[in-house]
Amino acid sequence: MNDEQDVAPDSTAARVALWRALHVEADPPPRVLEDEIGLKLLAPDTDWRRRGDMDPQFTRPFRASIVARARFIEDLVVEQASRGLDQYVILGAGLDSFAQRRPEIASHLRVFEVDQPGPQAWKRRRLILHPAGDPGAGPRSRL
Repeated sequence: MNDEQDVAPDSTAARVALWRALHVEADPPPRVLEDEIGLKLLAPDTDWRRRGDMDPQFTRPFRASIVARARFIEDLVVEQASRGLDQYVILGAGLDSFAQRRPEIASHLRVFEVDQPGPQAWKRRRLILHPAGDPGAGPRSRL
């Protein structure tokens, strides 16, 4: 099998990306994180919000933990970048969109998104088809 085979991200990566978008759509301000890039890359059917795992009430605590964790790490990266940090390695990157959402920070770092080659090839292709932020800021490293 070719390591660069274009394979869509697994259901966990897709669910996390959709929950991040649902946070923007369903949760009241202020937003912990503004991230609809994964939604754009996935381009799900219009009824994706009707899926059981997208129910706004049921998934609220899960969404909260996902966006809080991402925000905590991103704030830490921003703080450390101001102190000279020059690399950010995201293990199991999935549909992480830090490099696209935060180009003002990512442009000063070497951002490595480490994940399986197939989903990374898929993500690179989708970023070309649906540009979001810095088109050069995509998966740069792989397992």
